[in-house]
Amino acid sequence: MPVPARSALFASAMLLLPLHTAKAAEADASVTEKSEIIVTGIADHQTSSATGLALTPRETPQSITIINRERIEDYALTNVNDLLAQAVGINVERVETDRTQYNSRGFDVTNFQIDGIGLPLISGIQFGDMDTALFENVETIRGANAIMTGIGNPSATINYVRKRPLDEFRATVSAQAGSWNQWRLEGDVSVPLTDTLSARLIYAHEEKDSYLDYNHVNRDVMGGIVSWQVTPQLKATIGYARQENNADGVLWGALPLVYSDLTQISYPRSTSTSADWTYWNTTDQNAFAELAYGFDNGWSVKGVFTYKQFDEQAKLLYAFGTPDKQTGLGVYGMTGIYPSAFKQYLGDFYASGPVTLLGREHSVAFGVSTASAHSKEWEGFSADLLEYPDIGQWDEGLLAEPAYPDPYLASDYKDRLTRVYGAAHLKLTDKLKAVVGGSLMWLKTTGTAYTVDQYRKDSKFSPYAGLIFDLDKHVSLYASYTDIYNPQPEVDVDNHRLAPTKGTSLEAGIKSRWFDGRLYATAAVFRAKQSGLADYAGTFEDSVRSYYIGVDTTSTGFELEVAGNITDQWSLSGGYTHLDIEDDDGENTRTWLPTRTLKLSTTYMIPQLSDLKLGGQLRWQNAISTEADGATVRQKGYAVLDLMTSVKLAAHVSASVNVRNLTNSRYLNSLMWGQAYYAAPRSALATMRLDF
Repeated sequence: MPVPARSALFASAMLLLPLHTAKAAEADASVTEKSEIIVTGIADHQTSSATGLALTPRETPQSITIINRERIEDYALTNVNDLLAQAVGINVERVETDRTQYNSRGFDVTNFQIDGIGLPLISGIQFGDMDTALFENVETIRGANAIMTGIGNPSATINYVRKRPLDEFRATVSAQAGSWNQWRLEGDVSVPLTDTLSARLIYAHEEKDSYLDYNHVNRDVMGGIVSWQVTPQLKATIGYARQENNADGVLWGALPLVYSDLTQISYPRSTSTSADWTYWNTTDQNAFAELAYGFDNGWSVKGVFTYKQFDEQAKLLYAFGTPDKQTGLGVYGMTGIYPSAFKQYLGDFYASGPVTLLGREHSVAFGVSTASAHSKEWEGFSADLLEYPDIGQWDEGLLAEPAYPDPYLASDYKDRLTRVYGAAHLKLTDKLKAVVGGSLMWLKTTGTAYTVDQYRKDSKFSPYAGLIFDLDKHVSLYASYTDIYNPQPEVDVDNHRLAPTKGTSLEAGIKSRWFDGRLYATAAVFRAKQSGLADYAGTFEDSVRSYYIGVDTTSTGFELEVAGNITDQWSLSGGYTHLDIEDDDGENTRTWLPTRTLKLSTTYMIPQLSDLKLGGQLRWQNAISTEADGATVRQKGYAVLDLMTSVKLAAHVSASVNVRNLTNSRYLNSLMWGQAYYAAPRSALATMRLDF
């Protein structure tokens, strides 16, 4: 399958990362709290990502996974792709070196938030390696998210929770060195400037070569947040973050998977269809200003304005064709220059608090948000058709860089989204609670992208309803329903945009908390459906652009998950996902998605041995397949095992070692686009950390 139209992919990415936010993760907590970071057990961790209400996972009638800062540091999860690969129910589709997609419950993840609110449009694609240095933890809420988005797929919502200034001095400096000339420096300092003013500064620099031929990445991340407690009730916060990701020798598309005789190709793991003159450089900047006021009656209001700017400079090479098995010839390349620019403005007003009704106290939340985005993309597509040498010579840098025309403005369009949303947590009886709410949105898009008219104007109400019944103080039963609506960027054979897909999500299960809230265990069954979902149908003859048809798709399955601490020294997190994905004829579809996955992570600390910590994380998935160039391509099931150890060397000084893919498992990263490249072999990373 060829690479999807670049304009649609770029449109997705523009609305991915800091689709920035309106409120903190604990939005209805008083603004006089010392810290917005909750450090109790996972079962008591409050999040408002799913409903807008600050509820614990047990109080939320959906499946939630939280990966906290401790786990991020234990396993050196310095980029979001590595982190989300460990999240229960989330699949990371590394389709290229610098473009990644995510899916859950059979559908693409399109909803991304920071501190609880985002702007979910089209499909979600991550450009480059998004660094985790700026975030305290990452939450994934599986199923549709009607209240906080109203748009998207019934897959999952990923919420990145920012680090915030603390009321006491804290500083961390770390240095890393590892395989393929990787090295990294990171610093994180929180300083109380006065009794009411505090600041937090974060910086990270990382450079690394790769197991892939030609590939090198240079990344800089910086962020700063200042919080001012103006009065005991009023708090003001401003922040700025910037990430520069410069990558050379990048993959646009990946490796052809079959020979001309339709047999599957086996490459060395380092094989790349890139060249040393390709690059993909991105700069992502965002700034926000937040004002929050807490009333004496428990109500709070918050307003946030966010500005985001994303700039890109790329010179990309796409390989296509089926090589001859004897000569290794028959692969060709197309290349182009792609500058692009994106700007986004987001304003959000949010209020929450308690209400008394029929002798019981309930909590409600409501908000209004409006956002506008303007994207431009230029293309300078070379007229030269490149011919690859024999497969065995791809690592010798034999492709000469061609000439390029001056780029023309290929894509220029604007999005405008306005939403009104609300939710209520109702205590119907001492044991029975309900969460109800919804989101009403108005969406308008104007402009063109690669000759395709992007115009759309629509409105949609997405309802949400859930029930939670407490069997006792440890165990609850729950069920929830929501529907959702998702505009699609894909076009049909007549070059017209597909109609928006409509989806529903049903979930029911059991949740429990143990050991004073330190350990959280759940079991859930679910059914997610989408009508008219874009499915690849072919390629236009005059380009690499794809066209699609709409297919009704249903996924059903169950999940088991556990997270938290069994003892003060022993942590355990992970879960199992089982699903079936069928089209409207009852046949298996989207076969490139794993339907059985297992993820486990554990650490054990021995305080008597200088806080020695030992840990491991395991990720397993079943076999997958896809159709590529007239043949069925398969990837067998595989498991990846990572190990870690850390020890305290002296006061404030610790060291750790991480070994990834210990058994050196060999597998293709993703079959999503009908091309693929191999995952990294065994590697090691050492870290030295100073904490004050």
